Amino acid sequence: MKMLVALIKPFKLEDVKQALFEIGCKGLTVTEVRGVGRQKGHTELYRGAEYQVDFLPKMKIELAVPDETVERALEVVIAAAHTGNIGDGKIFVMPLEQCVRIRTGETDQDAL
Repeated sequence: MKMLVALIKPFKLEDVKQALFEIGCKGLTVTEVRGVGRQKGHTELYRGAEYQVDFLPKMKIELAVPDETVERALEVVIAAAHTGNIGDGKIFVMPLEQCVRIRTGETDQDAL
């Protein structure tokens, strides 16, 4: 099993969610986050004063997938989140040692 963590632009969340559900992903967790990277933020004007906004809003999507689904999940997230502009995001893939469904006690892939 693997844990996928994707950081994407907020307006792409619905597209990514739909794409993941279409390939059979059963659930995901979404968190509103802020980050800074190569996009480097932007300048805004507030009450006549200019200020730098370094940390930009992003959506963090976390999902656990079986090993045989990892490549397909990566493909659909990349396709759905892609705009071709700087700041499209990143996906991190990490090993997932164990998963337990609290309600039933099922473990590992049965719990996904």
